[in-house]
Amino acid sequence: MNSLAPGIFGPDDIDELVSFFGANGYATLRGVFGEPELVEAEEDLAEVQCRLVDGLLDARHGTVILDEPGATISGRPFAHYVCFATVASLPAAALTHRSAVVDVARQLLGAGAWLLDYEQFGVVYQDARSDPGSGYSRIGWHTDHQSGPHLEIWPGIAFTIHFDPTSPANGFLRVLPGSHLGGVEGIPLRFERVPGEIAVYAERGDVLFHHADLWHAAARGTADGAQTIRRHLRGSWHAGKKLDIGHGTDDFVKNAAR
Repeated sequence: MNSLAPGIFGPDDIDELVSFFGANGYATLRGVFGEPELVEAEEDLAEVQCRLVDGLLDARHGTVILDEPGATISGRPFAHYVCFATVASLPAAALTHRSAVVDVARQLLGAGAWLLDYEQFGVVYQDARSDPGSGYSRIGWHTDHQSGPHLEIWPGIAFTIHFDPTSPANGFLRVLPGSHLGGVEGIPLRFERVPGEIAVYAERGDVLFHHADLWHAAARGTADGAQTIRRHLRGSWHAGKKLDIGHGTDDFVKNAAR
């Protein structure tokens, strides 16, 4: 029996995780990664991030769709997103392909589920910070499905591997439990409070799964400086038709307010 807080499950409680996810549209897997592999991945991704800013990484790993080209942190150019992070970083790929994470994805979507790591933005390293020059500190209400309602890749789920614990200081995920069971009628266009919404906090190493139809948003951190840093790997699994290689991002719908 799961002894963790509601919505949080260990590797031995996957049946309970799947049941909770079905009702609420999200669930957290805890206790999968050890500290050494988290350190290795975050250090490698920080190096990749610097290489992107310095123009030493293939342009495919950057994005002007998700990121703000003129973003700065402490007055210096900054990249909040590294696309195709599992291509740029072997340690990041190792976390993403951990069997426990893959098994949960396929429990939720079926044995034929596939990882969208080769097209659009791939698996993305995200670095959110509250700074006057930041291009990524919060995200308004949206569902992932809204980013491509015309595509045949659905159903889908997103996963987020957290490097930093989340809190009001550095920001956190806002979700409306059970909203994946309905549509998007009435979903706010920006950052408004939604009756019934909850805060989903994460610990270092947690893997959060959420349904592509779940209403969710990310709150901005309230602290200053390094305390506002919120870094994670984020990708998605799907059970519909695979995207063709070369599909690109021209039809991506950037619907979430920043």
